[in-house]
Amino acid sequence: MVINKNNNEPDINSIGTSTVIFVQYYNKNIPDAFPRATLKALEKFQALYPSLFKENSEWTVNRHRKKLMDWLASCKETQVAPAIS
Repeated sequence: MVINKNNNEPDINSIGTSTVIFVQYYNKNIPDAFPRATLKALEKFQALYPSLFKENSEWTVNRHRKKLMDWLASCKETQVAPAIS
């Protein structure tokens, strides 16, 4: 486990989470210009890229965010209007 050097707590970006928790965190922290993730999209991503989930089915920001962002941006069925703040 990676520890955040500033406050000795686990680094949230390295902690494995469920798909539900990951989609909530991802959508809350992604820039508004990027497409939002859905559970359906994450399940499809996980099926397309099983090598990213070798050890278990948990999601981590460090391991999955960049690849997911690129995939969502290129995936026509997930392209929706950006969130409005």
